[in-house]
Amino acid sequence: MDRNITFKGNPLTLVGRNLRIPCLAPDFKVISQDLKEISLADFKDRIKIINSFPSLDTPVCDLQVKEFNKRATGLSGDVVIIGISKDLPFAQKRFCEAFEIKNVFVFSDYKTSSFGINYGLLIKELNLLARAALIVDKNNTLRYLQLSPELTAPLNYEDVLKNLEEVIKSPVLSIKEGLPSKCKPCETGAPALPKESIEKLLANHQGWQLVEDKKLVKEFKFRDFIESKYFLDMVSVIAEEQGHHPTMTLIYNKLKITLTTHAAGGLTENDFIMAMMIDEL
Repeated sequence: MDRNITFKGNPLTLVGRNLRIPCLAPDFKVISQDLKEISLADFKDRIKIINSFPSLDTPVCDLQVKEFNKRATGLSGDVVIIGISKDLPFAQKRFCEAFEIKNVFVFSDYKTSSFGINYGLLIKELNLLARAALIVDKNNTLRYLQLSPELTAPLNYEDVLKNLEEVIKSPVLSIKEGLPSKCKPCETGAPALPKESIEKLLANHQGWQLVEDKKLVKEFKFRDFIESKYFLDMVSVIAEEQGHHPTMTLIYNKLKITLTTHAAGGLTENDFIMAMMIDEL
């Protein structure tokens, strides 16, 4: 995904996972207007149009939500429209009530930036979400992503709907991936991977080193302490959602990450899945 965007012509930095399309859509956790935690799994077996935007207090974002709310009336019942920003849930509730937004589920990513990090749509300089539209099919495959290259510019709604028609015609797309898209819950006594499997998987994870045949270790170097801490915080969000808790050692501008599965006493697929997600950041 091309992640070059500007704000009034000035370049911005998008951070988070750099996804390739099509791919299995990462799960995320956002907050509803009644302060409940919502995830992608809450909309299973439906086609999802997800649109993100910086703030409802700006004219373009205001119109974006209203436009999707209007266009939703002509869509199939299999399609659900979701809007996500970092506005507080209280502000989102006031907006939706004031303008009778009943066809778009509007959620907040204010708490952990889970959506922004998992989809690579978090603007580092502003701590806001980029303007984008995504289509996720019934099989939770991410089939389409439109990113507005200029933050103040509106989305191309016609292109979103044109691509939606293609997804409706073929609502389930199966894709082959080497590793699962998320970590599996571990139980004590789960077997660790044999060394030959570890070496085969390790070949696809550049920069990670095998230590004592039971740990994956990689060191990341940044400009300063603030940059390294920022990366640590993003890894922490992903790790917590995956139920995987790496050891992270931060020394000024260097972050050392160690992955292992304690319940197995060694490495499992989960460690390689986590390494893949960290590299996507």
